[in-house]
Amino acid sequence: MFDLKPISSVSADQLYDEVAQQLTGLLAGERDRIANAANMSALIFTSLPDLNWAGFYFLQGDTLVLGPFQGRPACVRIALGKGVCGTAAAERKTQRVMDVNDFPGHIACDAASRSELVVPLIHQGRVIGVLDLDSPLPGRFTQTDQDGIERLAGIFMAGSSFA
Repeated sequence: MFDLKPISSVSADQLYDEVAQQLTGLLAGERDRIANAANMSALIFTSLPDLNWAGFYFLQGDTLVLGPFQGRPACVRIALGKGVCGTAAAERKTQRVMDVNDFPGHIACDAASRSELVVPLIHQGRVIGVLDLDSPLPGRFTQTDQDGIERLAGIFMAGSSFA
């Protein structure tokens, strides 16, 4: 069984190093993407401060469909190109939104969310989904957060099967 260790008070870079180490251990020996997404969502949600949602959407056709997450109930389907998640998937580019109220076409699944970070998940050249983090604080996500979450997404992609 995996033993989750509490994250100490450290710098943001050190925090992401610790979470990456824990994620690597958590995913070791398991390739199922749903199981890995569930554990990764829980790890991120409990390790990073000031989040109100952390989870996955997986692409089915031209629609992102809700996957494992932590937080309040969420939108189940998001069209490709719509909202922050759909934009990240369509543009194949991380979206870091300081204030969701300023994002044209933002989809408010939780009215308490004020900032958002969405990383597209790309396998063999195609988008398979997104990793989405929401915060009730405007401006919550920094470049360090973006780099750290992109790193965690890479660990997830390398440790999971997408057959």
